[in-house]
Amino acid sequence: MDANAAIITGMVTVVLMHSPFLGPSSMRPLADELASDGVAVLLVDLQMTINEAPVHQRLIGAFADALDDAGVADELVLVGHSGAGPLLPGFADALELAVTGLVFLDSDLPTPGRSWRETVDPALVSQVKASVRAGKLPRWDRWFPEDPLKLVPAGLREEMRDEAPEVPWEFLKEQRPVVEWSGPCGYVLLSPVYEEAAAKAEELGWPVERVESHHLAGATSPPKVAAALRSVVRRV
Repeated sequence: MDANAAIITGMVTVVLMHSPFLGPSSMRPLADELASDGVAVLLVDLQMTINEAPVHQRLIGAFADALDDAGVADELVLVGHSGAGPLLPGFADALELAVTGLVFLDSDLPTPGRSWRETVDPALVSQVKASVRAGKLPRWDRWFPEDPLKLVPAGLREEMRDEAPEVPWEFLKEQRPVVEWSGPCGYVLLSPVYEEAAAKAEELGWPVERVESHHLAGATSPPKVAAALRSVVRRV
């Protein structure tokens, strides 16, 4: 166990949340790596909450229920990957447990009261909207010219592909929860796509760690990502 893990152990539980566009298998290697270092970690499965609108309300309600069912008594640090990141203040607000910090893992920062489609490149919005069928988005791996899951080893790749949901288009139009968070935050950057968010986090004085990899590095390089995450969690 390294020093960062030793400092974390017994003080907080690190709660990992996968992207709404993927499933828990995308974060399981990272969860296993943290657990092997003695970090108390909980990986929340949010798959079944994103099939119908209002998605944000269902996601946050299911998250709160999952924490109640888990019986966690420690203080919490919430970690959101990708599309889960902007929702972290809403997740924290839904809990009666003490949340001591939020960590954004290769994600955008919160935009309370604004929808996804208001915060991204309009060209991507048009591209994604054109692919909607019967009110549902295609699976996330079909959003791009190249399959992003090709970076993941074959066995895990197929599990991640099977878990990826067809999310309602309405989700990308829904306003994100209007919840403010004034507590500690941190950021772990995995890919150049989110460099602007990481730079903003630094401007805000947050601890930031950079892993030179790709968006799914938590699945493919868990030791590196776990080390960066432990460092940020220790500081928040």
